[in-house]
Amino acid sequence: MRRRLLLVVAAVLAFSLVATACGDDGGSTGGASDDVTAAWVYIGQPGDAGWTFAHDQGRQAAADATGATTLTVENIAEGSPEFEQAVRDFIAEGADIIFATSFGYMDDMEKLAAEFPDVVFDHATGFKSNDTNFTNYFGRVYQPRYLSGMIAGASTTTDTIGYVAAFPIPEVIRGINAFTLGAQVTNPDVTVQVNWTSTWFDPAVEGDAASALLEAGADVIAMHQDSTAAGEAAEAAGARWVSYNSDMSAFAPSAYLTSAVWDWGPYYTSVIEEVGAGTWDATPYWGGMDDGIVKLGSIASDVDAALVTQVNDVGDQMTAGTFDPFTGPINDQDGTERVAAGVSMDDGSMLGMDWFVDGVDGSAGG
Repeated sequence: MRRRLLLVVAAVLAFSLVATACGDDGGSTGGASDDVTAAWVYIGQPGDAGWTFAHDQGRQAAADATGATTLTVENIAEGSPEFEQAVRDFIAEGADIIFATSFGYMDDMEKLAAEFPDVVFDHATGFKSNDTNFTNYFGRVYQPRYLSGMIAGASTTTDTIGYVAAFPIPEVIRGINAFTLGAQVTNPDVTVQVNWTSTWFDPAVEGDAASALLEAGADVIAMHQDSTAAGEAAEAAGARWVSYNSDMSAFAPSAYLTSAVWDWGPYYTSVIEEVGAGTWDATPYWGGMDDGIVKLGSIASDVDAALVTQVNDVGDQMTAGTFDPFTGPINDQDGTERVAAGVSMDDGSMLGMDWFVDGVDGSAGG
């Protein structure tokens, strides 16, 4: 995944394997944590404004907070032999924990965890784990997606929002559904049109997908990829844009409305501290706005103040645990009730979501 936040982190890691020792940085807590070596496998480059950028920001924050030594390797394709080799190289360099940051690394992580029982394997976005040294982690990014949908729904004048979607997996489908439910709060007439790209990062394909949605009548674009191409297409068309992964407002400032963003630092810090203290266990993690791992990014200055207050109030309810975006009644595209009135969807159903809510135009099958 690609282009993360603010300005270009252009001078990042010109080589594929980087070791960064942070033991003497200010802010280090010292103690057992500074004896930990933690390694990250990235599918993209930290110099973007997207997925890998956000993880690398979290790595740097954790290194500063714990004094741990950190290792990174970038541009490792899912399912490639380079993944296994990178992990073996990390272990040879003394890695105590491996963080793998893309869904397609999961099966290789499971195999390597069995081979190296003394190393902790932590996998982002997956669902497999064991009882000893292999688990998974993710965040409830559907929460800020719902909030961003509220802003998008109020911002469209054509009642049509385009969604440039990556792959038809539950993570992406869940985000589209949450976004749509949020948009329906502020605009009951809204339709969300989905255009699948089968990419995590391909600016040309994603820009073309956004342009097709704009030509079909959308005047707001949302996305689930790492490049800023969808936003740049919206900017060129005089439309609006909701970004993902980080605050990408600098890349399409006139189009930008808001964003659903990640803050991995607290999670990475806590895991390193637990590994250093010997208290880590293989419990899967799925945190939300209450943990700070996900949040709504900045909101454009021209968004109505009353709407901002409404969005912030709903966000506060999510953080307090008094509101869940997937609370019924919720119907699917065929009008079948999927969640009854007053009932909140359980985690298992959300993690396996393979259907679209009423109001989405497109196939959940891709």
